[in-house]
Amino acid sequence: MQSILLINVTSQETRVALVENGVLAELYLERNRDRGMVGNIYKGKVVRVLPGMQASFVDVGLERASFLYVTDVLANPRELMPFSEESEDVEIERADQRERSRYFAGDVSIQDLLREGQEVVVQVAKEPVGTKGAQVTTHLSLPGRYLVYMPTMHRIGISRRIENEKKRAALRKMVEKTRPEGAGGFIVRTVSEDQPEKDISADMQYLLKLWADIQERTRRASTPSIVHQDLSLDLKVIRDIYTDEVEKLIVDSPEQYQEIMRFMNTFLSSRRQTVELWEKEESLFEHYGIEYEINRALDRKVWLKSGGYLVIDQTEALTTVDVNTGRYVGKRHFEDTILKTNLEAVKEVVYQLRLRNIGGIIIIDFIDMANTQNRDRVFQTLEAALRRDKTKSTILKISELGLVEMTRKRTRESLSQILCEPCPYCEARGFVKSRETVCYEIFREIRKMAHQYRGQGVNLFVHPEIADLLLEEERAGVEGLERSLDLKLQVTANNNFHQEQYEISVI
Repeated sequence: MQSILLINVTSQETRVALVENGVLAELYLERNRDRGMVGNIYKGKVVRVLPGMQASFVDVGLERASFLYVTDVLANPRELMPFSEESEDVEIERADQRERSRYFAGDVSIQDLLREGQEVVVQVAKEPVGTKGAQVTTHLSLPGRYLVYMPTMHRIGISRRIENEKKRAALRKMVEKTRPEGAGGFIVRTVSEDQPEKDISADMQYLLKLWADIQERTRRASTPSIVHQDLSLDLKVIRDIYTDEVEKLIVDSPEQYQEIMRFMNTFLSSRRQTVELWEKEESLFEHYGIEYEINRALDRKVWLKSGGYLVIDQTEALTTVDVNTGRYVGKRHFEDTILKTNLEAVKEVVYQLRLRNIGGIIIIDFIDMANTQNRDRVFQTLEAALRRDKTKSTILKISELGLVEMTRKRTRESLSQILCEPCPYCEARGFVKSRETVCYEIFREIRKMAHQYRGQGVNLFVHPEIADLLLEEERAGVEGLERSLDLKLQVTANNNFHQEQYEISVI
């Protein structure tokens, strides 16, 4: 699979696109005025303890207080259960930590661990989403290129993607030999598999020094305040996904190109020659068709090559994906038509989840299949497609109704949440009242206030579409209202009005 990494930098934002086989696979976006905060470490203060939710709110100096679950509270770091040997990198490892620390959650409540006014050092695990503040944890993680340092742990974990047992054992032995006594725990990341010992050791020394600096800044810092800010978006993506599978990196900013080269000299010196500066007049993202793909990723309806389509609806609680045959009518049997549409939909669904960065609860409504073997085939295809997604997901079997329930780990806002805002016209409902509904609502309002208008002239200010309807198809209704209430109705169009907006006044 040929992959390239494209980085577009302006004074307002940084966008990073991962292109696989000529198709946009992942998009990362960070605006300078709203820089991402996952990975940042803060010195904060507990402002409220909630026994009923076994959680607390922590003021870390952000707009909204952060949320700290009891399972994310560090009781005694040396009493925590050891790393899972199946751990996979920092995001999944954080989730594993919470599961491991649940062993004390049943016996120790949140008020036994925290009190209001207490100072705590926390790290952002999830970005604020909607009206919710950031989710934080006291289990700190410092990701490097080859290792993830866990200062509150003490065991060594190996990425589950490293399957060769001899390599796993050799990496564990090497890290154990290199790690200073009492230094904390490490996760050996997937990219470490074939790296020389000196590079991994250098990464460890960098992380240990970084942790020492953070400790010193924490001691001197006021409360609340930030004591460590993670890398900028482009450097973070390079650190985490710029593996040998990615052929080259192209950046269109000379200043950021120099910054990236300095980072490469420190962490990826062997791949410096794969970094290119885009100097053509044509926009980098336009040249590779990224702008078009971004706009397409915001559409509610996604067409399949066969003529079928998906309808993707995101709500605060969950995301639904509806699969439809659309224009595809098949060639032979109806069941074959359904199977082909569902199989094609599987690949597109996983692609869209990844591209749009959709997380949380997801319901996929496949077209009903009568054949049990066909349902199993679609499910197995979905499982295989999700295995290529680096974001952790959990999936349940297809129900008799053709529904698949799944969850996908949510670590940042989805693409639509970043690029869009609630519609001010429909108040995020996704629809507005029809013209007829607004007309009849106006008629009812005038009848209700008839005692004020009887025998007088009445001015009605409405949206132009409503005005056209009142003066044409609903003209008989207007005239009947004038006769029955003994008034003269003057309809005036106002281009600045919303379709549902109207004003009634006496002339």
